[in-house]
Amino acid sequence: MNVLIIGAGAIGCLVGGKLALCDHAVTLVGRPHFADTIRQQGLVLRDQKSSSTIFNITAVGSMDEAFQPGAGAYDLAVLTVKSYDTARALAQLATAGQTAGAQLPLVLSLQNGVGNEELIAATVGEANVIAGSISTPVSVPQPGVIQISKAQFSIGLSAWQPALTQDRVVDIQKVLRTAGFSVSRYSDPRGLKWTKLLMNILGNATSAILDEAPFTVFDDPALVDLETEALRETLGVMRAAHIVPVKFDRYPFKVLAPLIRFVPKPLLRNFLRGQLGARGDKMPSLHIDLSAGKQQSEINWLNGAVVAMGEQHGVATPINRLLTETLLALIQAPQARPQWQHNHARLLAAAGQ
Repeated sequence: MNVLIIGAGAIGCLVGGKLALCDHAVTLVGRPHFADTIRQQGLVLRDQKSSSTIFNITAVGSMDEAFQPGAGAYDLAVLTVKSYDTARALAQLATAGQTAGAQLPLVLSLQNGVGNEELIAATVGEANVIAGSISTPVSVPQPGVIQISKAQFSIGLSAWQPALTQDRVVDIQKVLRTAGFSVSRYSDPRGLKWTKLLMNILGNATSAILDEAPFTVFDDPALVDLETEALRETLGVMRAAHIVPVKFDRYPFKVLAPLIRFVPKPLLRNFLRGQLGARGDKMPSLHIDLSAGKQQSEINWLNGAVVAMGEQHGVATPINRLLTETLLALIQAPQARPQWQHNHARLLAAAGQ
C-alpha cells in the first residue's frame, strides 16, 4: 500500500514507521528540517526495551514534494496534524493533487477533537473519509526519534458516512493490524470521536492553565470535582445530541457514563485519578502548545466543541466554557500566565466552587 502521512509529529511518525517496517511505501510530510533529519539518520522508533531505525521511508518537506512525478497514486492518507492545522493541510493536499493531476486518496483522521472529519469530507468527499482515534502515549525527545511509552497501540476506525463501503474500512483495519496495531471498528463515528474527546479533556486544559502536571492537579480534590463537572457537562451534551459513548481501548465509557453523571463526586475521585495513568509521563497537549508559545490551541476542538454543541442543543456548559475562554485568553496575553500558575484558588473561584 502507498501511504501518505500528513503531519510528521509523534503519532504520524509512529504510524508511518510501523507501516514502513511492514514494507509499505510510506511518505511523511513534515517541515523541511524534519525531512532532512530523516534522510540523514532514518526514523527511530524507541521503547523501553528496543529501538528500530527505519530507512525505507520517504520524508518530504512539503505537500507539493509528496506529489512529485514518480510518487505514484496514494491509496491512503493519514491525517495527524493538530486540529487547528486541518484546513491548511487539506488545502495543500487539494492543490498538490490538482497540480499533479492525481486523484485524492481515502483519508483517515487520527486527530484529537471533533470537527475534522467534516472538513475532510468537504475536500475528498464523504465516501472517502474514515474517522479514527488512537490511544498510544508517544513523544518526540529529539528530531526523528519517537519514544513509545506503552507497548500496545490501540486504534478505532469508523466510516464517516454509509457511502464509504465497509470493505474499504476492513482493508485499512487489516493493514494496521499487520503493522502491530490493535484495531477495532465502530458503527458510529460520532460515538468514537466524542468518546476520545472525553479521554482527551480530562486534566488537559486545567494542566495548561495552572502550569502543572495532571497528577499534581488531581492531588487537589476540589479540582478533581471540577474535572468531574466538565465530564458531566460533556455527557449531558452528548445525550442531548444522541451521541452514545463507546468502549475504546481500556475505557468502557458506555458503561461508565451513567456512573460519572450520577455517582457522588467524592466517590469518583480515585477513579478519575486512575485514568491519568494512560498518559504516562507525557504532559497534555494543551499544556505543550501553550508552553511553546503557540498562538493557536486545540481547545476549540475539545472543551470548546462541548460548548458549541451545548449551545446548539440548549445545554449549559459553564465549566467547559470557563476552561476554554481562560486558556484562549492566556494565549492572547501570555504575560498573565504567572497569575494563574499553581493558583488553584483562582480557578476554583472563577468556577464558583
